Amino acid sequence: MEHTRTIEPSAPVLSRTHLLAVIGAGLLWGTGGLCGALIIDRTGLAPLGVAAYRLAIGGGLVVGWLLLTGRLHRLRLHGRGARRLVALGLLAAMYQSCYFAAVSLTSVSLATLITLGSSPVLVVAAEGLLGRQRPDARTGVAVTTAVAGLALLVGTPAAGDPAAVLAGTACALGSAAGFATITMLGARPVDDLGPLPTAGLSFCVGGLVLLPLAAVTGGVAVDLEPSTLGLLVFLGLAPTALAYGLFFTGLRSVATGSAALIALLEPLTAAVLGVVVLDERLGAGGLAGAVLIGVAVLLTSLRRSRPTTTADDGVSPLGRPGRGTRPGPHPTSARRRRP
Repeated sequence: MEHTRTIEPSAPVLSRTHLLAVIGAGLLWGTGGLCGALIIDRTGLAPLGVAAYRLAIGGGLVVGWLLLTGRLHRLRLHGRGARRLVALGLLAAMYQSCYFAAVSLTSVSLATLITLGSSPVLVVAAEGLLGRQRPDARTGVAVTTAVAGLALLVGTPAAGDPAAVLAGTACALGSAAGFATITMLGARPVDDLGPLPTAGLSFCVGGLVLLPLAAVTGGVAVDLEPSTLGLLVFLGLAPTALAYGLFFTGLRSVATGSAALIALLEPLTAAVLGVVVLDERLGAGGLAGAVLIGVAVLLTSLRRSRPTTTADDGVSPLGRPGRGTRPGPHPTSARRRRP
């Protein structure tokens, strides 16, 4: 009788795939600030309303996909997994609302650069304090290079109200703390929740938290124009559902500090889009800073990945039981099956 064997990708292949996933997430995130700014300009929505729509639409799209494909009812959600989803949802609500507040107070480039530029420092510092992983020399050089690039980029912001810039900087730092915590939690999956279900379900929680607050503080009414709806759907899909699904996938083997550094592709993308679309100016110092951040991303991309992290019962990135695994804390790499 013929036997079949399911072969899992090798560790180097998985590491490269996860690295590309984090890179893709960073590029997609770079479109979020611009899209949010366009929505604010066209609809008059407050930043909290934009953040609420982003999470609710992104989470709703993922849940709808899981329902259509029959994967939602196969998820086994226990107490620990439910608590993780609530925590990620609240952190996402904090991160998104602070981020869009910073965008409205300053600019797309400045808000994104402070948020993502501070996150790697916070992640590396937290890892060192918790004793989980001490930064090596390459990580130290990459973080220092990234901070230097950030200083050059932030050192030449467009003229604006100093009070608004200060408030925007505080919001961006709060957003950075939220993102850093999401990064560290995302590297430790629980139950059978894959990256995409984790992103979708947690964002539904965050959206449900923010929508009532947005309705009370600034309103959530928008004109149902095709262009506005298209921007809202794009905001929920590309820089939210897809980007975070890719990011949580990459965190299975990419170290958290490295992932936070690679996410600096977002400010680079946002800066380019800000110049091209919003006519924001980036001087020589800003260009030099962009180069330094690119060098930092390259340095951390060449770093050796950590061992692949899976959920307790060994699941695939999309949240269904992975082929070649058996339920339990010690999944196998391949399984023979009889036809």
